[in-house]
Amino acid sequence: MFTGIVQGVATVLSIKKKTDFQTLKIQFPLHLVSFLKIGASISNNGCCLTIVKIQNNDVSFNVIYETLRITNIGLLQVGSVVNIERSLKFGDEVGGHLVSGHIIGTAKILNIINNNNNKKIFFQIKNHHIMKYIFLKGFIGIDGISLTVSDICKNVFCVYFIPETIYSTNIKNKKIGDIVNIEVDYYTQIVVDKLEYYMFNVFKNTFNK
Repeated sequence: MFTGIVQGVATVLSIKKKTDFQTLKIQFPLHLVSFLKIGASISNNGCCLTIVKIQNNDVSFNVIYETLRITNIGLLQVGSVVNIERSLKFGDEVGGHLVSGHIIGTAKILNIINNNNNKKIFFQIKNHHIMKYIFLKGFIGIDGISLTVSDICKNVFCVYFIPETIYSTNIKNKKIGDIVNIEVDYYTQIVVDKLEYYMFNVFKNTFNK
């Protein structure tokens, strides 16, 4: 479990590719490797991955086909910068919103508007099915960052980024056309799916009478 408050950025050192499988070696900031253990869960661009090796501040993860298919992890290259968050501990402050690190899909950056004190980015969802979980002023995770949706139009939504978020995450490196990971609020997803299932069955039973 994570909060969506990015604790630092890390650089991809190497990528070992096999059939439908990769091993990533990522160089962590020194302040994030204290008491880190093999088997721990780490949010990498919002995607929950398990540590398989630690050498100094170089941390390795195995990535399976399903993760490569759904997320932007498979698009990373040596030198890519990823957002990092260690898992939530009991008693920690939840400054963002609770996120699981289970990415539901990706979005493409359509436009970036830079203002003096903030950045406005428009995202186009790849899978239209996901849009039913995205609401105005609702929570959303973008590359592991807890954010609030400011506007929606069809399969496009936009988000404002404050200077602190721009400075402390990989958002400052993003360009038009880049692909980001999307995680929707889990409880919103449950409510929408249950209502959809209920309404479908109500209408189905009504017309079958």
